[in-house]
Amino acid sequence: MEIDMTALRMVEQDKGISLDTLVEAIEEALLKAYHNMPGAIEQARIEVNRKTGRASVIATETDEDGTVLGEFDDTPSNFGRIATVTARSMITQRLREAEDSRVLGTYAGKEGTVVTGVVQQSRDRLATVVKLGDEFEAILPDNEKVPGETYEHGDRIRAYVVSVERTDKGPRIVLSRSHPGLVQGLFRREVPEIEQGLVEIKAIAREAGHRTKLAVAATRPDVNAKGACIGPMGGRVRNVMAELGGEKIDIVDWSQDPARFISNSLSPARVSRVVVHSRDNKTATAIVPDFQLRLAIGKDGQNARLAARLTGYHIDIHSDTAEGEVEVSRSSIADNIDN
Repeated sequence: MEIDMTALRMVEQDKGISLDTLVEAIEEALLKAYHNMPGAIEQARIEVNRKTGRASVIATETDEDGTVLGEFDDTPSNFGRIATVTARSMITQRLREAEDSRVLGTYAGKEGTVVTGVVQQSRDRLATVVKLGDEFEAILPDNEKVPGETYEHGDRIRAYVVSVERTDKGPRIVLSRSHPGLVQGLFRREVPEIEQGLVEIKAIAREAGHRTKLAVAATRPDVNAKGACIGPMGGRVRNVMAELGGEKIDIVDWSQDPARFISNSLSPARVSRVVVHSRDNKTATAIVPDFQLRLAIGKDGQNARLAARLTGYHIDIHSDTAEGEVEVSRSSIADNIDN
């Protein structure tokens, strides 16, 4: 039986998989196939002639004491068909492994970053395929989409790389449009001061498709962090909002002083004062003018809820006339992104 060595050399040349690697894999697979055949001798090896492609089973003959007497050809009569199928299978497997390694090598370092892709199609209404560059595909699962967003074939979108992993079906790149990291990544692209390290995103809280609160701080006293993120004529923040389908974004100044930070986080409402009850338990009360109470709470409690997530504090909101008290429980701080 002869294996097509020309095909193996073409694989070596086109895909960069060495001939020796392919032949050794084929020999290993053929040996397993031989040992599964009736009458197979345990002490045996496979030899593939690198020139002719001929595959042979070389068995070792021993006496009762285990002394090696010699070797002989024990190639089964029907081994040719088995070898042909095995060779094709191993070539396919090695090509798949090489492709997997290439994908993982290219994107493994991109977890936690924002990438641009083109929508290809949906799979079973549970995931959307996104083409990254000219060669790679990623998955945008249904639970990582923004509620209300639709993706048509050919749409160009930006998404956050949640994970890059190896699965039984090959490499899997998972994207997200709802992750708070997408907002952070978009601002990093739009605001040079963030990339230069002059401005830091200290915390972020997001309800995808509706509203995001972003807390920023400057690393130098002469830099206006909030102004840098808003940009000239509001251009930078508008670009991010447009990429997010019009999602509202509140940019606030971060502060080490929890009272000041809580006050800032309730923007656009004006806060009269904040009383921090416990830094350990992270509880505080915000006092707002009576006419600012609804604004501080927000529609369906959204403004107050996001402020609680952003700061990590359990916030009670009171009007300065003590009318109408609203308690906002702190949400999962896992939504925060701290640098």
